[in-house]
Amino acid sequence: MDKLIIKGPNKLKGEVRISSSKNACLPILAASLLFPQDIRFKNLPGLSDIEFFIKILESMGASSQADGESLIISTANLHNVHADYELVRKMRASVLVLGPLLSRFKEAKVSLPGGCAIGSRPVDIHLKGMELLGAKIEISKGYIIAHTDGLKGCKIPLDFPSVGATENLMMAAVWAEGETTIENAAREPEIVDLANFLRQFGCEIKGDGSSRIKIKGRDFKDYEVTSQNSYQIIGDRIEAATYIIAALMTNSQIKVLNFDPEHLASVIEILKKMGAKIETIPQGVEVLPSGKLKGAKVDTAPFPGFPTDVQAQLMALMGVADGLSYIRENIFENRFMHVPELVRMGMDIELDGSSAIVVGEEHISGAPVMCTDLRASAALILAALVAKGETEISRIYHLDRGYEKLAEKFKLLGAQIERVKE
Repeated sequence: MDKLIIKGPNKLKGEVRISSSKNACLPILAASLLFPQDIRFKNLPGLSDIEFFIKILESMGASSQADGESLIISTANLHNVHADYELVRKMRASVLVLGPLLSRFKEAKVSLPGGCAIGSRPVDIHLKGMELLGAKIEISKGYIIAHTDGLKGCKIPLDFPSVGATENLMMAAVWAEGETTIENAAREPEIVDLANFLRQFGCEIKGDGSSRIKIKGRDFKDYEVTSQNSYQIIGDRIEAATYIIAALMTNSQIKVLNFDPEHLASVIEILKKMGAKIETIPQGVEVLPSGKLKGAKVDTAPFPGFPTDVQAQLMALMGVADGLSYIRENIFENRFMHVPELVRMGMDIELDGSSAIVVGEEHISGAPVMCTDLRASAALILAALVAKGETEISRIYHLDRGYEKLAEKFKLLGAQIERVKE
């Protein structure tokens, strides 16, 4: 098992290219199940979640072949609609195969998923929507078992704008009869990217990026293989936010490239209110030395609100900002697991239910700390960059789920960071 050793404080300089979005890759890989042909994905990130998801597709009969910087996946010869527990247990996003399997094959058996322990994230919203489309669903021995005589388009009102449920239902609607309307749909950029991918393969979708998405279903027998089969997934806005905050914490000047700043509008707005100097440039942003930032008050919310996936990183910044800060976590009920580890490094953070009160500290110190989930891992790295002395971060397998070559990228920016075997 690996760990990170970071010596601080650090000063960063240069530019960093953001990898393709993990949260966009996973549903788009699932959507490849819908189309029986070769599909070329450009620059998929080297992440454990991506590797696991490809193994799930291969377990169903899909084939994958590396071709330079691309990966070609074909689902033309699928023979299995069973997503096994041994693979699915490692990641929650694996439930995304349910919609495309039901749509194309009219049946699916998918293990209830696992993943980061940041909250319950129930699949009830997914299943209620599938039932409205005409699926018969039962839960048996830890599996979702679903079948249908044919999905039929309908209006699906979501209880909550769940990203995963919106994606799953969009894919289910592709080969459903008639039109499907998803009300209270998630509006995240990853939803728009999935819609763009589906449109490339002939799907009729309107309203993505809004709270009402309409999908006009087609007959699978009418599908025609297309030669326009290459797709580039959007840059990872959460990774971009992590490097932006790293630059601000270390009072550095860096360029963060290969993402759309509009996807981070709510984050950049908060950071600028704290005193950050951030300029939009072609392909990304440039972060300028901004001095000591001031505290802020933030509530996490579905897009276009402040993303829960940046809450931990922002808290690390608040821990060394000037004055009081407040964060209320409204998405997941167990997403403050990084707090005890940040406190070990000298940050002053007090929890009150779903809220955190942060008093900025002038100095923090390196310490042995442990990753508890993906974004908590990023927060510990950010703190370690500015802490005095050495920080040893263990259990970084969490980090490998969502950050490609993080140590290498920070090293190129000038950070004193090493990945070593424990």
